[in-house]
Amino acid sequence: MKITAIIPAAGAGERFGEKKQLKLLNGRPLIFHTIQPFINSELINEIIVVVPKENVNQVGREFKSTLTSKKIEVISGGKTRQQSVNNGLKMSNKESELICIHDGVRPFLTVTLIEKVIKAAIGHDGAILATPSSDTIKRVLGNQILETLPREEIWRAQTPQVFLKSALEEAIEIAIDENLEGTDEASILEKIGYQIGFIEGSSLNIKITTKEDWIFAKAIYNELND
Repeated sequence: MKITAIIPAAGAGERFGEKKQLKLLNGRPLIFHTIQPFINSELINEIIVVVPKENVNQVGREFKSTLTSKKIEVISGGKTRQQSVNNGLKMSNKESELICIHDGVRPFLTVTLIEKVIKAAIGHDGAILATPSSDTIKRVLGNQILETLPREEIWRAQTPQVFLKSALEEAIEIAIDENLEGTDEASILEKIGYQIGFIEGSSLNIKITTKEDWIFAKAIYNELND
């Protein structure tokens, strides 16, 4: 079974203040650390990295120094996440049966987690990583608490998210045509009736969104590479 990994990393970094996917972590762009476990996984056949148009050549040069025979394609993204994923889908191997999507700013993924979520996707239309909430979750309106949600029912979605290619293609096409915005691909597939499983991820598999996240990322990196 051929599996393509698509790494959407085309964000402008407005909340962060710069393109965090290109920010250096231990001398290499963050995106380099993100794709490393996909290079190392024997289940992944090709990697498509989606970046801002103006950074395609820069990122491509960075990956040329990577010692691997695996195909790594760097392409430009669209205005939305769904458009960027769609660009990746169009470039994917026609023989790929599964698509594995991973945020470009989650650099602490492991090969084990990649392979666990791929195995979980078999028998479903797809599967994601998720972690149980350790916080009490409130539903609010304005400055008023409406209710407390059962914590045991609340899970925090992560990536990778793995889907049947045909199902993902349909969902992305609908999302673009109907201007649906999903914070992840699973939410779009869920809306149109696909069955998505999940498997427990890792609290270290953080998404870097804010400057505070970058502080945590440096600490995690130093601890893992001490």
